[in-house]
Amino acid sequence: MSNADIARILERIAIRLDIEGANPFRVRAHKEAARIVSEQGEPMSAMVSREGALEALPGIGKDLAQKIRDLVATGSTPMHDELKARIPDEVVDFTELQGLGPKRVRTLFAELQIRDRAGLEAAAKAGRLKGLPGFGEKVEQNVLKALATASAWSGRVLLARIWPLAHALAERVAAVKGVAQVELAGSFRRRKETVGDLDLLVCGGDAESVMQAFTTHESVTDVLGRGETKSSVRLDTGLQVDLRHVPSESFGAALLYFTGSKEHNIELRRIAIDKGWSLNEYGLTQGEKLLAGRTEEEIYAKLGLDWIAPELREARGEIELARAGTLPKLIELSDLRADLHMHTTRSDGRDSIDAMVEAAIARGHEYIAITEHSKALAMANGFDAARVRKSAIEIEAARGRHKNIHILHGLEVDILADGELDLDDDTLNVLDWVVISIHSAFTQAPEVATARVLRALQNPFVHAMGHPTGRIIGSREPVAFDMEQVAQMAASEGVALEINSAADRLDLSDVNARLARERGCRFVIDTDAHSTNALENLRFGVFQARRAGLTAADVWNTQPWSRFSGSLGARRKAPRKTAAARPASAGKSVATKPAARPAAERTAKKPAAKPPAAKARRNS
Repeated sequence: MSNADIARILERIAIRLDIEGANPFRVRAHKEAARIVSEQGEPMSAMVSREGALEALPGIGKDLAQKIRDLVATGSTPMHDELKARIPDEVVDFTELQGLGPKRVRTLFAELQIRDRAGLEAAAKAGRLKGLPGFGEKVEQNVLKALATASAWSGRVLLARIWPLAHALAERVAAVKGVAQVELAGSFRRRKETVGDLDLLVCGGDAESVMQAFTTHESVTDVLGRGETKSSVRLDTGLQVDLRHVPSESFGAALLYFTGSKEHNIELRRIAIDKGWSLNEYGLTQGEKLLAGRTEEEIYAKLGLDWIAPELREARGEIELARAGTLPKLIELSDLRADLHMHTTRSDGRDSIDAMVEAAIARGHEYIAITEHSKALAMANGFDAARVRKSAIEIEAARGRHKNIHILHGLEVDILADGELDLDDDTLNVLDWVVISIHSAFTQAPEVATARVLRALQNPFVHAMGHPTGRIIGSREPVAFDMEQVAQMAASEGVALEINSAADRLDLSDVNARLARERGCRFVIDTDAHSTNALENLRFGVFQARRAGLTAADVWNTQPWSRFSGSLGARRKAPRKTAAARPASAGKSVATKPAARPAAERTAKKPAAKPPAAKARRNS
């Protein structure tokens, strides 16, 4: 089993114990063990062979070490089997629904004997939940909404979750002697936030050897079909993977076809038909003559188009831009110089300031912002005004220990239900970097939610809005504010909108980011990391930005420190141009040029070696 597999079982043991009302320390021990295992670079399967290696890990005692050994050896452990017999998997899955923590799930299980999703949905629709202790009508309605959301995403896997396994499959096949090309296609290659299945294309090598390597991978639980040119399997995640062995002269055509999207391919075929040609997975042909097929580039060129990046292939105007030669130069991961949203053990993070800083340095960042929570998130040990001032001293000390990176003293400040911020302006003025976020009152009426966000964006100390819509993919719907109005206000106020790289957020969505760009917004791409490992997720935010057509010029944290630090100090002095500067176009929503920079882009100060001093930064 992989470390992720082991961590998931330990986590589910903790949830089952919590549902049963076990000792909180016992629950916490298993949750912490899951975290420790998930963050180890060395496989547990290697560590079990060294006496005492597991016990040397923090938080792993003799009992937990034995459970890990059992999981490595057999894929399970007696305690997990016993708990699973009492509490089915579907009951554990209830805890992922908005509004249902272990305590409420315990009530459902004990009072109504609900053991599966169908039973939960039936009970909620019949009004049987609102009378339970700790529920009420609002919770019942939230459960119904959460079930509907989960149903819409059923059968799909988060891109970030399938990422390592998809590449492991590709690497297994690529290692077969004679294989020349291997590509992962489909929605995975288009970097959609969730994936319904995987398509793997292979060129070269002995077909039988390729199929053998593919179907015998350790993640395969069921071989659905195996032939000379195609095999299909089901993974232990439930995902189906299809592998196709393709001749070299058709590899580009097959890659184009199986990458999609369907709508994009239809438009390409229409162009081919207009020229008297035919386009399919075997090639671009004129009668029996093969015109192009070896590479995607030669097919696009023959059709009179520039090559289109897979992330843009959604029939949203990209073909017109490719014909005109005006496709945007999409942002790359290497363009980012900073990560401006992360947490440490001082709030709800898992690693210290020093660990997070050192991990950021290892990833090549030029500057970062440490952004703990504000006091409204008491369960996350959020900061009050006094703690912010103490934090300023702690960050200054960290700067002294890490002179080869610039560290901004930041905070993630809650937007309260009425649009007020969780801390007063004098406290915000102590900070170098202020991110505002919604962490409560997710179900406000659209007009109330819109007014709330618009008010918050006008605070002169705010730099960025974190995970703007508050969605959790598959379990929580976005806050229902008017994105058009919010984007216009953010552009006018010079507040960046964040593309949050967390696997289950990727918020803004590509659609909302595209709209915001058309309204003149700028962006930041951050991880919202709560551990050093999570800093790796930055790539997924970049993928989301690419799907929105963003360039490096659209993203604030692509700037070198000298320019970025100089832009922090000047308070906004003039309204910025918004929608009028870049009219929306339903048919051509991929931008053709970099976003216009806001008119008063906080560039009044000279570059500083350290973040500008608080009172020099802004005057309220």
